[in-house]
Formats: sequence, structure tokens, C-alpha cells
Amino acid sequence: MKVIWKIAKAELQAMFYSPVAWLILIVFTFQVGMGYTANLDGFMRTLTMGFNKFGQPVSQTFTIWSSSAGVFNHVVSYLYLYVPLLTMGVISRELSTGSIKMLYSSPVTNNQIIFGKYLSLVVYGLLLMAVLAVFGIHTCITIKHVDIPVILCGIFGLFLLFCTYAAIGLFMSSLTSYTVVSAMGTLALLAVLNYTRGLWQDVEGVRELAAWLSISGRVDAFVAGMITTDRIIYFLLIAAMFIAFTAIRMNSMRHKSSFIVSFTKYAVVLVVVFGLGYFTSQPVFKGYYDVTRTKMNTLTKASQDVVAKLGSDDLTITTYANMLDKNFFYALPAMYMFERQLFEQYTRFKPRIKMKTERYYELVPNPMFDKQYPNMTGKQRMDTIAKLMNFNFDIKPYDDIKQQTDLSGEKFRYVKLLQKGDGKQTFLRVFEDQQVMPTEREITAAFKRLVMDLPTVGFVTGHGERQSTSFQDRGYNLITQEKTFRYALINQGFDMKDISLANEVPDDIRILTLAEPRSALSPEELEKINRYIAKGGNLILLGEPASRDFINPVLAPLGVQLEPGILVKNTAKYQPDLLQAKPTSEGAAFSMYLDALKKISGIVSMPGASPLSVKPAQDFKVTTLLTSDSTGSWNELETTNFIDETPVLNTGAGEKSEAFPTAVAVSRTVNGKTQKILVTGDADWISNGELGASRYELPAYNFNMILATFYWLSDNEVPIDMTREDPTDNLSNYDPGKWPVFKIFLKWVLPLGLLAFSLLLWIKRRGK
Repeated sequence: MKVIWKIAKAELQAMFYSPVAWLILIVFTFQVGMGYTANLDGFMRTLTMGFNKFGQPVSQTFTIWSSSAGVFNHVVSYLYLYVPLLTMGVISRELSTGSIKMLYSSPVTNNQIIFGKYLSLVVYGLLLMAVLAVFGIHTCITIKHVDIPVILCGIFGLFLLFCTYAAIGLFMSSLTSYTVVSAMGTLALLAVLNYTRGLWQDVEGVRELAAWLSISGRVDAFVAGMITTDRIIYFLLIAAMFIAFTAIRMNSMRHKSSFIVSFTKYAVVLVVVFGLGYFTSQPVFKGYYDVTRTKMNTLTKASQDVVAKLGSDDLTITTYANMLDKNFFYALPAMYMFERQLFEQYTRFKPRIKMKTERYYELVPNPMFDKQYPNMTGKQRMDTIAKLMNFNFDIKPYDDIKQQTDLSGEKFRYVKLLQKGDGKQTFLRVFEDQQVMPTEREITAAFKRLVMDLPTVGFVTGHGERQSTSFQDRGYNLITQEKTFRYALINQGFDMKDISLANEVPDDIRILTLAEPRSALSPEELEKINRYIAKGGNLILLGEPASRDFINPVLAPLGVQLEPGILVKNTAKYQPDLLQAKPTSEGAAFSMYLDALKKISGIVSMPGASPLSVKPAQDFKVTTLLTSDSTGSWNELETTNFIDETPVLNTGAGEKSEAFPTAVAVSRTVNGKTQKILVTGDADWISNGELGASRYELPAYNFNMILATFYWLSDNEVPIDMTREDPTDNLSNYDPGKWPVFKIFLKWVLPLGLLAFSLLLWIKRRGK
């Protein structure tokens, strides 16, 4: 070990006798300072302007260090450029000057030479990491409750990355006596290791090895605050492989080994490394540790509970991809690893999830293909596309796979079928938005369907009510059954069913919805609803001014009524009857979704809403969730044409200016279970037209109210609770006014100080 350290020490002296090592250190410090101060500038500006008081709290440790514009990702983007300059002369210099022969003649082994030189590079890497640590210490001084493990994890990951780069550079340096060739070779090899991720993805077995070999994105998990055993092992194996390659190369030069012998040694090392890498990258062998305070890289508690209920049951995820659908490219072989990563957080807790892909074709509307390949049958179009795009994988006609599963209900779109060992199955869809792929909320909701019976929402029909299947502006299809809409209830764990009150309400209905009946219910129908209420069933009762007389008899047993009139408020930009309902303090305490809405002063848009009066009946508890504005709004009893007329408050006509309830939650205990009923004076707030509306300078947060409603009515089962602990590292320890002084020091004084120190050493050496 002493010999190795002496060689490392000599190599470090040689490094710092040349300007390259100093130049890299100075430039690295300057670049880190630039990125760090730019990010901290944004944080200080936020504090100065008070923006941190609005919206959800954000982890500033993550923003400054680990975000896409964070310090760590900046370092990753240029770290690979430094290593070739640093390693190009480590062994090449010895070969070009002939000093390698002196080393060979001395009592040192090849391994001691290699490990000594590599150790010098590792020590230099520690110096670079020390620079990052200095900025990390400043973060600890600056930000309250800083998430220190995130910074340490990122530095650790970058150190592993540097050590791997250094091993590659060491090997390339042993191949040639020309330092420039060594540097270019290192860059070329790093480029190859980045590129292999996309190679041979259509060859099963080979694609896993190619993806494993790729160094691209390997450090991302560390940067995000997640330590995984497979990534640590990857860096160790790749570094060990190139160190072994260097040893083989040096031994072949020293002992004049034949090409066959050397090639065999290289092959053995390669096979061993690939074998270990492949097995340690399998989900069943992976270990994870999320160092972030809020566990942001880990499934939420709700999702973990769902996965735990799957237990040891088999789970197969089959992707059915129509290659004539607009999302066909997600099923291309090149997307194989992307597909696996989509479920990586789930395979952490359930490693043995089987995944497979079935590619088929069936003619469906596709604007791009319809324009490019008109007047073709499905087979003709598929054959043409396969030839032009050079598809060399099997694509079946739909008739060949329809016996496996019926995809007509999904309109032959890209979809995933989740199948449990007991035969229970459900679909997991993609969506028509920018994100396209399902997130944790949608995936967990689909998983939850496999392990328990989720709520069925019944919609009463027969009196012109709003329907879950209606595409009209007043209909509810978008929020209930639109399969391509991410937030539709069907994608969040609910089922829908139309209900006729000609019969009793079915037992499988967990939530009964009566939305703006346009005619009176018969005594028999009213009695059936009353029996449902008496049994403790959950309800949603949505009224409108025009349906007041038809829905009030249903509301009577609850002590809630729709009052005469329409709630209005005169504004310069909007119709007076466009109510901007606000959550109450009671509402904020009632639901985390309404609490979030109240914190940002958000509103729920309710056009043409009736005021509610509340006189709770016996045993019922009423919580007011939303109200009209307490100033400037009233219950208009006279004006009905709000386009041509401007309403005026007339107290003589019984109009009152106050905060009227527009949404209330009614509850009581029945047979040991809490009965839950939501009543609103408006039925438009969840309609297709209202959810799709976009008004100038009026962002409405109706989805918060929808989440609050159905989470409560489903007894907190669905939609999946995605809340996490709020980050606390979002305040400064000192006055932001002092930041400019620190900024100058970190951005300019630190790198210039290193420059001055290096010049002093150079002058001192010249003097000797």
C-alpha cells in the first residue's frame, strides 16, 4: 500500500506542476459558482418579493441542487469534458518519454503502478467534490432546515461518476503514447457508453445488457436523492472493468502476451462484469434508500398500502399497442426501458411484476396517418408503415388477439391490461394531455381495482337530470367517463351506472347522484330515495334555480333547502351570475384539497347558483364548504336576463347582501357508519362546459372541489391520496439583503483565490 501511495503522490505532484490540473479546478469552481449563485438568486428574489407565501411549499435544497436547472445537473453536463484532459497523460506520458521502462525495472508491479495512478485521480476527484461541499456548507448556512442528505447523496453520485470516468481515461491512456489521441479516445468511448442505451432494443436479452452498459442517466437517482444498489454496483463494476483492462494492457506490454491470450482475458472480464451487472440490476436484487426528508422518490403511503395488498399474487402488465394509433411510438422497441421505468417505484415494493407487449393493428382515426395514407385498408396501411419505418418485429391483426381481450371498449387505443393471478383485471390508460402516460395516482387507482371493490356512482335518470354519459355542455361525461381524460372518475377508481327510480336503488351503489331534475319526482320515487337515505347511503344532490321546487323535497329531511333567486355580483369582466365561490375556514379544515384552495385564494366557478339555507335536521351535522362573496354579492330575485340587464340590490324585494352557502357537507352516523351527503346550489360546476371553460384572468379550481367531494364520499378510498409532508427548507437564515456580498465571494473571490494561489506556487517553483 505504501508503494501505491508513493506512486499516487508522485502523480499528484506531476499533475499540479502542470497548469492543467489547476486550470480544471479553477474553471470547475467558477462554473459551480455561476450555477449555484444563479439558483440562489432566484430563491432570494422569491423571499424579497414574498412569493414564498403563496402556493405549495417547495424544497429549496432540491431546487438549488437537484432540479433540472440545479447545480448537480450542471456539473453532470460538463464533468465528462474535464476527465480526458486530466487522464490523457497519466500513462501516455510514461510511454512517450520512455519512463515506463524505469518503472518496469524497479521493484513495483503493474498493479501497483495502475492503482497508484488511479488513486491520484480519485484524490483529484475528491478535491472537485470538496468544491461542491464548500457550496453545500453555504447552503446549510443560508437555508433553514436544509435537507443535507440530498446534497451529500448528489456529491456521492458525482464522485462515483468521476471515478468511473477516470478509470475509462486511465485505460485509454494506456493504449497510446500520444496524449491527444488518449483524450480523444476517452471522449469517444464516453460517447459510445452514452449511446448504447438505444442499441439493440428490439433484441430480447441483448437490450437489457445494452441498457445496463449505458452510462447515460446513471447518476440521476443520486442527484434526486435516491441511493440504489444497482447504480452503485454499476459504477463499481464499470470502473473495475476498465482498471482490469488497463492491467491486461500493461501486462501484455511488459510480458509480450499474444493477441489471443490478451483477447481471452478481456472477454472473461467483460463476461463477468456483464453477468454481475445483469443480475444485480434485476428488481428482485435491488435495494433502495430515499434520503429526501419528504420521501419524494418513493411511493406515497397510500400507494404502498395498495401494493402491499397485492401480496405475493402474480401480476402481469400487458401493453396492447395499436400500431395505427397516434400513440404507437410508445410501443416501439426503443421505448422498452422507458416502459420499465414507468413502474420502477412499484417494482421496488413488488419486484416480480411481469411485463409484456402485444402489438397489433386495427384501423382507427389518426389524423397523421389518415392524411398520409388515405383510402387504405388497415392491412395496407400497416404494411406501408412497417416498410417505411423498417419495423422488424411482429405486428398481428386485431382478429388474432381479440380472443385474449376485447379492446373495442377502449376504441383500440394504446392501453395496458393489469391482470392478477386470480383472473381479476383492469385497464390502465394513457391520456390526451402533454404528459400522456399515467402518473402514480392513476396507476395506484388501477392497482386498487385489483385488490378491492371500489365505489360505484349511480346517476338518477328519468326526469331530465344531468347524465354521466352526456357530451353536451351541461353533461358530466368529461369528469365521469371520458377515458382519455386523466382526471375522469373512471380513471381515478370509480365506476358509473345509470339508475332508474322505477326500482329500488341497487345495493352496489355507494354514491347516488341526483343532478338538477327537470320535473318533479313521483311520491314513489321520492320514497325510494328516502329509504336510501334512511339506510345511510351517500349522496350528491346538485340543484339549480330552475330545479329548486323539484329537488327541495329530497333535501327536506336533511334540513337544507335551495332558496329563491340567483346569486350575483357585478364585475367589470364577467356576467353578474358567474358566481366565484370561495372555500370557508370550515371547508379548509374539512378537506386538504379545499385547504390548498383557500391558501392560494382560489375560487370554484358556479354560474347561475342558488343560495342554500341550512337548518340541520335531527342527528345531521352540516359543514359549509363554499360560500358566495361576503361583500358585493346578493340573492337576485328580480333580474333574469343578465346579458342585457344589470342587476341592482333591492332589499325591499327580500334581496340580501351576505355570504350565502353554495356547497354544504351533511353527515350523520347510521348503523356505526358515517353517512355523507354533498349538497350544492349549482349543477354546472362539474359539467363538461364549465370544466372546459377558460376565462380571462379567472383561474377556477373546480377540480379541487371535485377531489374533495369524491375523496370524502368514497370514505377516503379514491382518488388516491397523493399528499406528502410539506418541505420545511424554504426560508433563509439571514436577511436576503446580505446575499450580494456572499454572491461576490462565491462567484468571483473563490475561483480567483484559487488562481492566485496557483500563480504563487508557480512563481515559488520558478524561484527554486
